[in-house]
Amino acid sequence: MTPALVERWLSSGDLDLPLPGHGATVLRWQRLAALAEVDVTAGRLAEAHADAVAILAELGGPRPQPGQWWGVWAAESGDTALCATELNDAVRVTGTKVWCSGAGLCSHALVTAQLPGGQRGLFAVALDAPGVRPLPSAWHNTGMAGSDTRSVQFDETPAVAVGAPGDYLTRPGFWHGAAGVAACWLGGARAVAAPLYARAAAGKADAHALAHLGAVDAALTAAAATLATVAAEVDADPGNRTGRAELLARRARAVVETAVAEAVDRTGRALGPAPLCLDAEHAQRVADLTVYVRQSHAERDLQRLGELAGASA
Repeated sequence: MTPALVERWLSSGDLDLPLPGHGATVLRWQRLAALAEVDVTAGRLAEAHADAVAILAELGGPRPQPGQWWGVWAAESGDTALCATELNDAVRVTGTKVWCSGAGLCSHALVTAQLPGGQRGLFAVALDAPGVRPLPSAWHNTGMAGSDTRSVQFDETPAVAVGAPGDYLTRPGFWHGAAGVAACWLGGARAVAAPLYARAAAGKADAHALAHLGAVDAALTAAAATLATVAAEVDADPGNRTGRAELLARRARAVVETAVAEAVDRTGRALGPAPLCLDAEHAQRVADLTVYVRQSHAERDLQRLGELAGASA
């Protein structure tokens, strides 16, 4: 279902989202949340495509064409590396890239690669180009299995440099994209909590279930409000003149991650094992979201948020 759903969103224009920092960031994130609420894995892949479009616009890269499905493959591994070389004004990338979501689904990708001088560059590649080979999957979890996340091997593959070396991480949009991921987490949390809302709406929730729903509803509302506040600040300062972009993104991610934990835990405690065992769609959503939210680095992210919050006090 996931690939067909993303392809339908691409062809229908559902992934033609406002760019972050252009006055409608809250709409962008609301639409990402709505996509993930339909299907968590498809929403995750859609967010990556939308992020690629935003990165290319921000850094002056090639403009995505109709029908193209983009990924962003920026994970690094100490065991493998993707390297870029330039010869006669032609760039080639060689090596292995890990954690490539949509490895066998995307038509194009933005990949980070190490330059001869040790800097990190960003490059656009067509995945039907010579030398591209997705490696066999080592995925063993049902969660996010539909994302087709694998390592991809490149062998002298033609590539186009996007921005200057180091721009991928230093640009303001890096943090705008990080908050966009949190918007998808929020959509997934809403989907996971939907059976609990339905139980209460049908008048079948006891006092304990209603208490769990109250806590979930408060957390989801707080997450949505935080994202809206952050979106307004992004639009007011798209170039990050204030230097608050990282603080805002990390704050949004922390609040939404808390809402995810509340939705997953309290929905399970309120409804018991039946939805997880007998409702295939619900069970898949829980599994997908549990894996997806681990893009957060947990206490390490909270530590960094604490440093930023303390410095801004």
